Amino acid sequence: MTEFKRTLCTSCDVFCQVRAEVPASGQVGDVHVKASDNKQWRANICIKGVHAPQGFSHPNRVLYPLRRIGERGSGQWQQVSWDEALDDIASRLSKVIDKYGPEAFAVSASSSNLQTDHGMTRRFMNLLGSPNWISGVSLCMGNTSAVNRMVYGWYPYPDYNQTQCIVLFGHDPKPHSWTSIYNAIRRAQDRGAKLIVVDPRKSESAQRADLWLPLKPGSDAAMCFGWIKVILDEELYDKDFVARWTVGFDDFKRRVDEFPLERVAQLTGVPAELIAQAARMYATSGPAVIPWTPITDQQRNSTSAIRLHSALRAICGYLDVPGGEVFHGLHPDIICESELELHEELPEAKRALQLGADQYPVFTHRGMEPLRQATKRVWGREWTNLIGGNYMAHPSAVFRAMRDGMPYPVKAFFALGNNVLMSYANMRQTYDAMMNQDLIVVFEQFRTPTAQLADYILPGDSWLERNALNDSQGWLSIVRPSQKVVEPPGECRGVLDIWFGLAHRMGLGEHFPWSTTEELLDYRLKRLGMTYEEFAEKHVYHFPKPEFKKYERTGFATPSGKVELRSSVLESLGFDPLPYWRDGPPRDERFPLTMFIGVREDEYFQTGHRHIGKLRKRNAEPRFFVSPSDAEVAGVEHGEWAEVVTALGKVKARVEVRPEMPTGVVRVPHGWWQPERAEGDGSLSGAWEFADAQICPDDPDHMDLEQGVPQFKGVACRLQAIENAEGAK
Repeated sequence: MTEFKRTLCTSCDVFCQVRAEVPASGQVGDVHVKASDNKQWRANICIKGVHAPQGFSHPNRVLYPLRRIGERGSGQWQQVSWDEALDDIASRLSKVIDKYGPEAFAVSASSSNLQTDHGMTRRFMNLLGSPNWISGVSLCMGNTSAVNRMVYGWYPYPDYNQTQCIVLFGHDPKPHSWTSIYNAIRRAQDRGAKLIVVDPRKSESAQRADLWLPLKPGSDAAMCFGWIKVILDEELYDKDFVARWTVGFDDFKRRVDEFPLERVAQLTGVPAELIAQAARMYATSGPAVIPWTPITDQQRNSTSAIRLHSALRAICGYLDVPGGEVFHGLHPDIICESELELHEELPEAKRALQLGADQYPVFTHRGMEPLRQATKRVWGREWTNLIGGNYMAHPSAVFRAMRDGMPYPVKAFFALGNNVLMSYANMRQTYDAMMNQDLIVVFEQFRTPTAQLADYILPGDSWLERNALNDSQGWLSIVRPSQKVVEPPGECRGVLDIWFGLAHRMGLGEHFPWSTTEELLDYRLKRLGMTYEEFAEKHVYHFPKPEFKKYERTGFATPSGKVELRSSVLESLGFDPLPYWRDGPPRDERFPLTMFIGVREDEYFQTGHRHIGKLRKRNAEPRFFVSPSDAEVAGVEHGEWAEVVTALGKVKARVEVRPEMPTGVVRVPHGWWQPERAEGDGSLSGAWEFADAQICPDDPDHMDLEQGVPQFKGVACRLQAIENAEGAK
């Protein structure tokens, strides 16, 4: 009889639950991954999950610890044992700390590749005394969680099963990208829910929508002001909720009054009547939801736009109600990662050294500090790290400290399941920063461009090769097990082995009493009185009974106990307490077009999966999506190689002319490199030719004021032909 394991696919960060067939061979390449439910709109599986075993069994996978023996980037490695690697890493890290202090140690981590580290990375850093943890979630949902907390104390989750209206701001869930969200939206539409899509492109979601608003890239905040203006002027808001549960409404309304529809139409490029129609649909068709979007995350008005999303939910009475956006809070009977991270152990003096907190404080310790007592009052813990996105350092500030030693040196850097070099803005700065390190350790499955610069590559396991628990990084009270299907090949291990090993070598062993991941999982479940193995066999998921309008009992987890339309937290940090609009940088005639990046391609998650043959065959080369008129003006034709140029640099790709692309906008793919290219040729396997990170600026003109999030939606650029174009080597 065929044996199946219930596991969570972490080929992306949606974590779909799938069934994996246990192979008789015991080899990961022989695993077959299937959907847990094959019914229409419930088969939560995509091509990345189906073909994941092919990737994990790839002949180029790193199976043993590697130590660099040549120059960085030369591709010269020596195989060593785990003990040899950890002994040397601990020694070299200790020397950095002795010379510069623990704050000279920084880590960049990816939650999706790790699935979860059970808080051990932050635990190690907090006990050591370093506040300088960064992640891609600073650009993608983690930052959103921090802004939401400043408005109403938690980050809510959409109740797709009962909602009557869904609004997608640039988000485009598809069958092979954000699959479970795509299916949830289709189910909602099938039972009559409305769909509004706000997107410059006529995306697949826009084609299915009741209303499509083709706004200019980067104008999300202006669009929200227009909606709220209509809702307030026409008295479509929940007056009782606003009167009882908000503060700053009068000041907020005066700010909104600065945005008549004529102004909003000019800022967004969308007709005023269409803006009004969408606002009315959202306010009157509810309860409605505005799911998280990676688009609004990445704009120079991001904080204001996210706050305005939050305000729309609040004034229409859609918070913590069936069909609206629900506050999950913490699972009462399972030890959460925030509890394991031990943020309380990081001394206040070290928290004050967190890089970037002085200029861009929102998701740093400084930004979260005013919420501590309110969080404890409502959610029972002072420290809650939602989606890993709270208590982070600012990435650009970390890379500048690594490169320049200002305001103090950072000389040891770990990258955990994260292709750092290509994951943040200003790739040249990141490269120079890494080249200036005394120690670089990369935990990976492949020799990515980032791994090619490391002193040590430690071989990581995969989601088919480990037991785990998932609660969406502390965001949801739904906890799901992920069962190991096969043993890791070679000497691949979990990230916990790194922290257990270093802790016991560096005098922190008493704080890491678990010798295996399974012991730690058992510890997290001890309040339920069962082992991880028992829990995983018994429960597909585990969550407390849903409760709505919890704020009527506890208030909101903000300093005022209410929804703060005028933010006391942002005001205390020296920022405008009200949302606002900030015009873009002056246009440069050299760059007549607008660049739109960061949208995932179906086959790939971020910078990964390009080594998987069946996925690469579907999408073999990077492509710029452009309108017919823009291609004609640039003198490029469909299928030709071309360049997109910004003030920071240029990248190349093939041109794909698409009539649904708006004139003046170029979509640039994210994360391209060529794993098949050998190391050592100076291109970092094509990253210097194709990676969009090198044309994304992180100067103040292109950064959100409160978070320091780069503007990936709306950077000025031009499209140009390549003389004597030869394309990729």
